[in-house]
Amino acid sequence: MMPASAASRGTVRVRFVSILIAATLAWQTAHSAQPLTLAAEAKLILGADQGVYIETSGGKSLLAQQAQKPVHPASVSKVPTTLALLRKLGPDYRFVTTFSTRAPVANGTLQGDLLVESNGDPAFVDENALLVADRLRESGITQIAGDLRLHGSMTFDWEGDEDGARLRRALTGSVSPAALAAVRAFELENAAGPAPVRLLPTGVKFIGGADSTAAPSAARTLLIHRSQPLLPLAKSLNDYSNNIFKPLADAAGGASAVQALARSAVPAAMQSEITLGDGAGTDPINRLSPRAAVKLLRALEDELKKSGHALFDILPVSGIDAGTLRHRLDGPDEMGRIVGKTGTYGDYGASALVGAIPTTNMGTVYFAILNHGVPVPDARRRQDRFVRALLTHLESAPWNYQRDIRPAIARAEITMPQLNGR
Repeated sequence: MMPASAASRGTVRVRFVSILIAATLAWQTAHSAQPLTLAAEAKLILGADQGVYIETSGGKSLLAQQAQKPVHPASVSKVPTTLALLRKLGPDYRFVTTFSTRAPVANGTLQGDLLVESNGDPAFVDENALLVADRLRESGITQIAGDLRLHGSMTFDWEGDEDGARLRRALTGSVSPAALAAVRAFELENAAGPAPVRLLPTGVKFIGGADSTAAPSAARTLLIHRSQPLLPLAKSLNDYSNNIFKPLADAAGGASAVQALARSAVPAAMQSEITLGDGAGTDPINRLSPRAAVKLLRALEDELKKSGHALFDILPVSGIDAGTLRHRLDGPDEMGRIVGKTGTYGDYGASALVGAIPTTNMGTVYFAILNHGVPVPDARRRQDRFVRALLTHLESAPWNYQRDIRPAIARAEITMPQLNGR
């Protein structure tokens, strides 16, 4: 048998080792429970080679990882284009499409061509064409003996319409059932007076047979279609990240002008981190760094403030606006807290998310995540996971934002000078 003293010493050693192990486990548990820093989470979630930059409204940098490295930003390129459009045209600008003729009208027939002058409305669609056809019928024109003659740059249903053929077809009433239903619902809702509105037959007819030898008279305006204001128009395009932004850059002076403006809006050290071959994000040469993307987002916000507007007036809000952010970051503690812009171009291995989050203690916090060389679905998951991690570090609040649920045609305007006595 072991002497009692030896047994006691063994018991003491066992207890000491047990206490040491317990203390070590307690220390490890306590330290493993400590929240990770933003920098550690960025490396863990996004990857150490992926770019991310975060700063407060006071200009304090909260995180900079590969922040100065320019990569393809995909549709985040639309942020500087939006800024350039606002600078050049202003938030209330409306694109104009004028319908006129040189021919007389007899017994409901326009005896010549319908002349269309367009300055490039990017959001002229079936619903707008159907409203124009209804107004032509109201003015007494039910059929056209000539053809449609287009002058200027025409975009119809998000595609170029160089000869106006697609517009002509829509004016005859050849539109989708959804477009027809939307226009009829709009007209019923906006009918003047208590009497039921008399819905006009759909479209006007092009019947041909006009006398081409008749001497032309001076052109007279039949009606003028003005698009919805630039602010909601650009928001709808940003919400869905529509690449019709590419020709829109021409309205801002072209891609080179957008690039020059973008570079002038950031500190000198970041200007070489901006390259724009187009204004939509499809050109392979486009490049932005995360820190330059944040500065451009802030420049856009500053431009909006000049007219009493905010970022959510021109960019989508997560979980609320239809489009690319409708089903992203839409949980109970996320919905309505992120206003931003997505970017995706799988051919270039590009996926991006830039945005702004209001907080109660640091003002607005701005971020840019620019992934490269990561499959798009994986990149989006990483972005959302990291933004959720970011929210746990912030005392965030929802934006004071309410979505405008009116149809786009409700914000457009059609005037008929002759019927208005002008």
